[in-house]
Amino acid sequence: MVNSFLPPEISQLTEPTSIALAQSIEQMAIATPLSPQPINTTYVRQGSGETPILLLHGFDSSVFEFRRLLPLLALQNETWTVDLLGFGFTDRLAGMAFSPTAIATHLYYFWKALIAKPVILVGASMGGAAAIDFTLNYPDAVKKLVLIDSAGFASGPNMGKFMVPPLGSMATSFLSNLKVRDRISRAAYYNKTLASLDAQLCAALHLKMPNWNQALIAFTKSGGYTSFGNKLSQIDKDTLILWGQFDGILGVADADKFKRAIANSKLIWIKDCGHVPHLEQPQITAQHIIEFQHSLI
Repeated sequence: MVNSFLPPEISQLTEPTSIALAQSIEQMAIATPLSPQPINTTYVRQGSGETPILLLHGFDSSVFEFRRLLPLLALQNETWTVDLLGFGFTDRLAGMAFSPTAIATHLYYFWKALIAKPVILVGASMGGAAAIDFTLNYPDAVKKLVLIDSAGFASGPNMGKFMVPPLGSMATSFLSNLKVRDRISRAAYYNKTLASLDAQLCAALHLKMPNWNQALIAFTKSGGYTSFGNKLSQIDKDTLILWGQFDGILGVADADKFKRAIANSKLIWIKDCGHVPHLEQPQITAQHIIEFQHSLI
């Protein structure tokens, strides 16, 4: 049975991994310093094991991003994924700041309330930048770090200065256009056949949530995640860098740059894969994460 806080369009999912994840989604009110009102936070927890794995999704995404990877990791591990503040199906309370700092604070209180022991932190794309930021600010919460085609090395364009009425609403209208989202989805995959109708639905369900556009505008105006620069050298956790051989979104140059910047790191290229190895090559991605869990760099 699917929870009532999810949009009714969820009944249109067709792929088994998508349906199974939808049935596993939970929500809990998390108290934080960000608001006097607790934040209803959406997450999935599966499996059991000594060291938890926590998966962080990318920009304008949700827990559905890990529908293919999470159940593979959960065969041997306690595995979590959570909708970051301002994204997915987590509540977007009016008047709240939606920024990298707020995201890290919310994530910490989620971790403290439900996990409360060091995790293997896995971040994909923008989620990689969120994982880096969290590791730098809350090092005691992180045992190891995994970056999948991660943002955070190079600074992106500062779009926040353009997010003023009516340009902000125009930008979110553009991003909510299903044809636009389909083009972005196809660009993320090396194997374009994986950009199925079910995949498109998984990537768009959270657009139905209240205040989706306002939160996205606020996050963009905050400046989002920029380059971590010399801060990367401060990361003292063993770090696995997984990168799609044919990443058409971020390219491939930053993979080696991350490897050089983070001392205790290992880079593995995922062959015949684009920007989303966790969706395109989930078995191989899971295998590398599990091997990394039990190895030293």
